[in-house]
Amino acid sequence: MNLYDFTVKAQDGSDVALSQFEGKTVLIVNTATGCGFTPQYEELQNMYEELHDQGFEILDFPCNQFMNQAPGDDAEIHDFCTGRYGITFPQYSKIDVNGENAIPLYKWLTQNTKFEGFDGAMKLMLAPIVKKMDKDYKNNGNIKWNFTKILIDKNGNIAARFEPTADIGKIRAKVKEII
Repeated sequence: MNLYDFTVKAQDGSDVALSQFEGKTVLIVNTATGCGFTPQYEELQNMYEELHDQGFEILDFPCNQFMNQAPGDDAEIHDFCTGRYGITFPQYSKIDVNGENAIPLYKWLTQNTKFEGFDGAMKLMLAPIVKKMDKDYKNNGNIKWNFTKILIDKNGNIAARFEPTADIGKIRAKVKEII
């Protein structure tokens, strides 16, 4: 399996075959509008503008599974992200990334990646919260929080996983390496 085997829902509920991204480098991100990491939209948009013409895509999947930080409907979330952060990359229908209601794409992503650990000062705050939700969080591939990023190479295969605390410069460097 690879990225191209999946279909997801657009904001309007229509099906989107991810095979349309064949040959592109893709960063998949689960997002939330009311999270401390929400300002990452600005960094993501900057990276998208810089690298899009080189075959780079960002796929934004709003998710409300982490302390209800994406409470709006798809239209409200989209209006917030375009109005406040000017995002122009594709944003899809709100989903679950973990558990029995996780979409097939995220089941594949979490079964084929591992938790990379939190970086920086946020580690001290985030780790205890995540541990309450998943006592074995260090040993499974479940998404731990909003703004986890999974990089897909031009062949549709998983190239890297970045936790929400990862430095955007590190992510940008890896994207440039494989683009």
